[in-house]
Amino acid sequence: MRILVTNDDGYHAPGLTVLEEIAAQFSDDVWVCAPSEEQSGAGHSLTLNRPVRLHKFAERRYAVTGTPTDSVMMALREVMDSPPDLILSGVNRGANLADDITYSGTVSAAIEGALAGIRSIALSQVYSRETAGGPNEFAAAREWGAKVIAPLLDAPFADRTLVNINFPPRAAANVAGVRVTRQGFHDYSRGSIVEGKDPRGHRYFWFGLHAIEHTLDHGTDLEAIDEGCVSVTPLQLDLTHHASVTALAARYEELG
Repeated sequence: MRILVTNDDGYHAPGLTVLEEIAAQFSDDVWVCAPSEEQSGAGHSLTLNRPVRLHKFAERRYAVTGTPTDSVMMALREVMDSPPDLILSGVNRGANLADDITYSGTVSAAIEGALAGIRSIALSQVYSRETAGGPNEFAAAREWGAKVIAPLLDAPFADRTLVNINFPPRAAANVAGVRVTRQGFHDYSRGSIVEGKDPRGHRYFWFGLHAIEHTLDHGTDLEAIDEGCVSVTPLQLDLTHHASVTALAARYEELG
């Protein structure tokens, strides 16, 4: 099996090393093509206003001066001589839960793989103040990653779907299990914007990632993580609200 590994935290991110270790448990044909710099929050964006450069570090190891989506596109079109059987994106340092996935470069790299018809999985390690930056920051992902991926390797994936996995901020031995979940929702109306001044006295604003309210609805990814479980969420790329189509179409009938 050929595996492509990418992320949004950048080529030198520790989570990418963790993901390579996980991928190596399934194959010795593992390729890396990741952004050369951190691209958190890049979403499913492409680099269109400047050239994208490709750097080769070693055999089957590349970095791209662009977004996670750029990295997957470059891997599939320029780097690899044949497409991978599996794309793994991550392991992101931080959660990609609920509607955070719309901002996530980690998930977006997997989206690009799904668009190309390749089985794609995004992986993220939730962290807490206690685990952030410490030696055990990725402990749950490192121990549970292969266990969670294995059942997905021969599971049927519908067209234009992917799977989003989040690991709880717990010691590996304290993870409470694995749950298949639906996407939760945050209340972004209470998110933070931090204002400051640069050395020249000009104002700037920094988007904060804390103080975002959420409700732990039953069956959601948020609830699973809160209760110490690995969350496995199948996602689809069809954003159409099908229940609204008929009623909305009726409003335009007189226009033909």
